[in-house]
Amino acid sequence: MIRLTAERTPAGTSYLATGQGQPVVLIHGVGLNKEMWGGQVVGLATKYRVIAYDMLGHGASPRPESGTPLLGYADQLLELLDHLQLPKVTVIGFSMGGLVARAFALHYPQRLQGLVVLNSVFNRSAEQRAGVIARTAQAAEHGPDANAEAALSRWFSREYQAANPAQIAALRQTLAGNDPQGYLTTYELFATQDMYRAEDLGSIQVPTLVATGELDPGSTPQMAEQLAAHIPGATVAVLAEQRHMMPVESPRLVNQLLLEFLDNAHSRQNQIKGIVA
Repeated sequence: MIRLTAERTPAGTSYLATGQGQPVVLIHGVGLNKEMWGGQVVGLATKYRVIAYDMLGHGASPRPESGTPLLGYADQLLELLDHLQLPKVTVIGFSMGGLVARAFALHYPQRLQGLVVLNSVFNRSAEQRAGVIARTAQAAEHGPDANAEAALSRWFSREYQAANPAQIAALRQTLAGNDPQGYLTTYELFATQDMYRAEDLGSIQVPTLVATGELDPGSTPQMAEQLAAHIPGATVAVLAEQRHMMPVESPRLVNQLLLEFLDNAHSRQNQIKGIVA
């Protein structure tokens, strides 16, 4: 296992960086932190420079002001890239991280080399929207661990939960240990911003992959297909029998998908550079 020491940007964002090659930035989901990407850090760092960071209000990063918009979360990523002196990166966002990745792609297209949206949300149905609004209200009243049990049962297969009790217990602790205001500010965005600037998604001009699990109840295959239809040339992948936390539950499968996409995207860009030259 790669042992890494977290570093901080001047604004206080906590991040890990390892590996050599084209830079890839990983953005976790609401209630989690950069540690969720352990399997991807190990799997991708053999070929790429991998950076994982704690979103505002999570892990060791600063708490956002109440009412911070999605752009504030995209600006956090921009400050990280400026600190690391990375002109362009491929951004991989999971769940809420997928919303941040989309916002970053729309606001800072000149800094984007590729985009991956994993297990994220788009165009929720009225029923799905009512469910997530109810969970937001529970979090506001009872704190971050209000939804922990229900979340874990949505996120993981029963088999994985039964086989990995220590990891599930650690995740439960991570969820419960979130700063209440930081969690709520982020969760409110997750609950309401699935259609953030949806009409502008056609402006995204980089290689894009949208992927989810066949059995992900909150980030459905239909959502992935609809989101990809809004982004020119985007590829869709639906992983059979996978649930929400597929990067954690099936890291090899997800890494294979990511490496294939990254390798293809970079070889395509090199071909374009060659033609231009």
